[in-house]
Amino acid sequence: MHVDHSPAILRAYGWDAVFADRYAPFTELGYQPARVIIEYQHIYRVVTAEGEMLATVAGRLRHQANGRIDYPAVGDWVALLHAPGAERATVHGVLERKSRFVRKVAGSVVAQQVVAANVDTVLIVTALDDDFSPRRLERYLVMAHESGARPVVVLSKTDLSDDLPRDVAIAQSVGGADVPVHTVCAPRGEGYDLLAGYLQPGHTVALLGSSGVGKSTIVNHLAGEELQRTQAVRESDGRGRHTTTHRQVILLPDGGLLMDTPGMRELQLWDVDEGVDATFSDIEALSEACRFPDCAHNREPGCAVLAAVESGTILAARLESYHKLRREMRALAARQEPLNRAHEKRRIRAATKSFNRLTRERGH
Repeated sequence: MHVDHSPAILRAYGWDAVFADRYAPFTELGYQPARVIIEYQHIYRVVTAEGEMLATVAGRLRHQANGRIDYPAVGDWVALLHAPGAERATVHGVLERKSRFVRKVAGSVVAQQVVAANVDTVLIVTALDDDFSPRRLERYLVMAHESGARPVVVLSKTDLSDDLPRDVAIAQSVGGADVPVHTVCAPRGEGYDLLAGYLQPGHTVALLGSSGVGKSTIVNHLAGEELQRTQAVRESDGRGRHTTTHRQVILLPDGGLLMDTPGMRELQLWDVDEGVDATFSDIEALSEACRFPDCAHNREPGCAVLAAVESGTILAARLESYHKLRREMRALAARQEPLNRAHEKRRIRAATKSFNRLTRERGH
């Protein structure tokens, strides 16, 4: 029987046999495992067997990285070197991730960014105020399904809902039968006990959602103390003010790990075909009954999806959201293609230079 001899602090932060196996290539190189718990601007706070410390990315890793996707993110396990007397440690490798939340970076740049890594359960928080949007919830669910983490929907600010059963039913229809939907109300302190059930020792639970939906309030309730500063709702538009400024992993007294993230003002998805399939599993299942195998669910005769829309089984807005996401993915793929070709050319050029240099050295 395998006996885990890793330090208790690492196990508390989620270290297990899977990560131990993935760390094996680094064991003979003088490094130590560490988990990234906070990401600042080009600096990371990590937890090791020695305790917490600051770290930066080693020059070699930075040089070899193909983009931000290869840089450490909050939740990552990394191979760390802390030289005696050094003010900061250096990250020399990022372990393969169990799960990862990836989005396109904001703006016109075609690049991907890891928002969070190695999350077991994600609480997708959306407020039942005037800004409640089933379509935005779908986008978060697509991202969550693609990540590999288990998605859970949390409807906050239930005291602002005009029809709570209706809103819960909408969220359930968007999430499907496999995605739990919970409600919380801060003024009444309701619903938080059920969320606490997801916080198991060594289990990482992340909160995702737009600014002002109440993620910091949920963190404080689950922690049993005010870990995150909260601000009052603006009277002008009923929206909460954004308070979390950086991503971080919080070890709770009962052993659970809570990851808070800043609100996303812009959620641009990245390569989420599987996430779309899972989020719109009702449409994907119906498409099997379409007359034509390549049915686009637009005007084709014998389309089972369009028939479901006509009968009211599927909302027209949901089908349009499905089409919109598919178009978005096709457009992104078209923009990625030139970049992929350029990257492949650089890779071949670098390999050729290395081969020619080795040939010259052997010739001498």
